[in-house]
Amino acid sequence: MGSIVTSTNVLLEISFLAKKTHPDSFKNTVLDVVFTDPKGAQKTVPAFWAGGAQWKVRYASPIVGVHHYRSQCSDPEDAGLHGVRGNLEIKPYRQQNSLYRHGPLRVAADHRYFEHEDGRPFLWLGDTWWKNLCKRMTWEGFQELTADRKAKGFNAVQIVCGPYPDENMMEARWENEGGKPYEKIDFSVVNPKYFEFADRRIKHLVDAGIVPVIVGGWGRPQGGGRSTLAQVGLDGFKRHWRNLIARYGAYPTVWIVGGEAKDAYGPWSELAQYVKETDPYHRPLTYHAPGHPRQEIKANAVFDFDMVAIGHEGFATAAQTLALMKSCQSQQPTKPVLCGEACYEGHMQTNFQDLQRHLFWNFMLSGAAGHTYGAAGIWQASVDGDPGIDPIYDWTTWKEGMNYPGSTQLGIGKRLLEQYPWSRFEVHPEWAEKDCFAAGIPGKIRLIYQPKRGIYNWKGTVVKELEPNIRYTAYYFDPATGRRFDQGIVNAPSGEYAAPRLPSPQDWVLVIENSKPKAKTL
Repeated sequence: MGSIVTSTNVLLEISFLAKKTHPDSFKNTVLDVVFTDPKGAQKTVPAFWAGGAQWKVRYASPIVGVHHYRSQCSDPEDAGLHGVRGNLEIKPYRQQNSLYRHGPLRVAADHRYFEHEDGRPFLWLGDTWWKNLCKRMTWEGFQELTADRKAKGFNAVQIVCGPYPDENMMEARWENEGGKPYEKIDFSVVNPKYFEFADRRIKHLVDAGIVPVIVGGWGRPQGGGRSTLAQVGLDGFKRHWRNLIARYGAYPTVWIVGGEAKDAYGPWSELAQYVKETDPYHRPLTYHAPGHPRQEIKANAVFDFDMVAIGHEGFATAAQTLALMKSCQSQQPTKPVLCGEACYEGHMQTNFQDLQRHLFWNFMLSGAAGHTYGAAGIWQASVDGDPGIDPIYDWTTWKEGMNYPGSTQLGIGKRLLEQYPWSRFEVHPEWAEKDCFAAGIPGKIRLIYQPKRGIYNWKGTVVKELEPNIRYTAYYFDPATGRRFDQGIVNAPSGEYAAPRLPSPQDWVLVIENSKPKAKTL
């Protein structure tokens, strides 16, 4: 084969044609391709069966130069699959997609947040699209929702490619334009057409600069009281995960081994270990924890970050989630932690925009690596006449959920944080009163979130432990609109600053910064 050309971090696909007939190819035949980069390092990448005699492998690398590959098949007598050699050339990426320009995600050196491969910090703002690979969400709708989320500042989407939550196995509603992903419940017979249509959507997210956070399947018991892992079997789920890694591992993905997964629901520890060992790109791996992330799956060393996901009970869930996050932060080894599910906006007509702002600012100023939002209608791809779930939580459609104001307001918050070196922020609750959340860099910048105290309460917080030799200025930032209200020079000779009267009785972010240098305008 001749040399093929691609750019750094951009996926390249190579096809192989079997010369022999392989009964039950998906189940019984294994094809890997060993890539050698210009520095001599090797990476063994799983290939996937694409139907008929066709197999494909997908590869990406940040290393410029000529790469070599050779295939190795479980049937060494098939000359179309085994021992095939070739070259490819990777040139520098020259365009603007941050996932290609800066590279896929990894955990930063301090193990508190995420960064791109080139070291650029990545402030995770995710959205929840669990069922959005199904055909209720049309291709046109998927593109519309992607454009909306990109414009608002979202840069990650959590999406299930496997058994869905709140559905029985093998239901018709699992289908996309190509049908169901598997024809048998043990995942022994794959339907490549399903994955061809799923491919288009995953690629579209990446092309939009949005990280696909792919969930391999839901973990808790479904129909009949048995978990998906128990119904499919460990071998079947391993086949499924190998297929996902082969198709999507070369993209700048993040993996969630299971939603609401825990060892009590099956051998999730063993499956997580398999995913870790099979993925040649070592993409960040976690699980969506229905309890304490360090406890529900015992093989915790395989996970790169902690994801808390415990419920939808308003401010009570916010407090419980924060307690779990703090517990994770106190343990070793240190890992990034974030909320992966809490209080979808509009869920059962609750948890509206004020709570969404509270979740975001509460967690971000308490040391979270980011935050995942969710909205009624979107997570289950609800449309008029089919809410996509049984029992029915509400009749909100995805288009209605797309326009809930909380999603805009979280994007506004992300843009404020990105004006400052947020990845260097330290958590300092002692800087403010007990009901507030504070973080920043001593001597340079402080952000203090003051939750709403009452509908007729304009009292500002008291800022504490200010350095007397630093000239600070302050402004109130409206987390609902992005408006700023300048408060001038901070006068705090004793180290305490009684923040001025609030511009209105709602939640506010008080920004106090060293007057040299000033942050750029929002």
